[in-house]
Amino acid sequence: TCRNVVTKPEGQSSTPSGFFWKNAMNWLTCLNSYLSRWAMYIAVACLLGIVGVVVGSVIWRYILNDAPSWSEQVALVLVINVAMFGAAAGVRDEGHIGMESLIGLLPKGYQFWIGNLVGLITIVFGISLVWGCTMMGISVWDNKMPTLGISEAFRYMPCVAAGVLIILFSIEHLIAMFTDKEVIPSWH
Repeated sequence: TCRNVVTKPEGQSSTPSGFFWKNAMNWLTCLNSYLSRWAMYIAVACLLGIVGVVVGSVIWRYILNDAPSWSEQVALVLVINVAMFGAAAGVRDEGHIGMESLIGLLPKGYQFWIGNLVGLITIVFGISLVWGCTMMGISVWDNKMPTLGISEAFRYMPCVAAGVLIILFSIEHLIAMFTDKEVIPSWH
């Protein structure tokens, strides 16, 4: 069972369409909760990897007097992973930058529509991220990263995955807004 199901407001009727949205929302919430947790696990693991690579590089360079040629490229790929997967998880848990204090002053109706507009813009951003990074990955597929010997496309794969996650998480928030539900953060 999923631990992060959305809460149902009291007194809401169970119409057939409401039943569909409730099941769709619960399924999507379970999936997104799982994906969000794994995005954070990946981001944290890559952050620890950056620390390890940088500390190891300093030790090799200044103590052993032999700088590894691959450490900079590995650290760059890890930074991309931390940024992209961390940002995607931030969208799911609503940890991204917002102007809540300003929007909170507006009437509820305006808050609802501004929230939907932000959700749609976030979906457009996710689609742009997926599309642009997929095209860039395809265009550099035959190029190799210096000192690593793997395709340059590996720099863009985390961005594509994060874009897909951002789209899924934004859709969940939009459905939650339209059904008066609340998305429970993965890290509560």
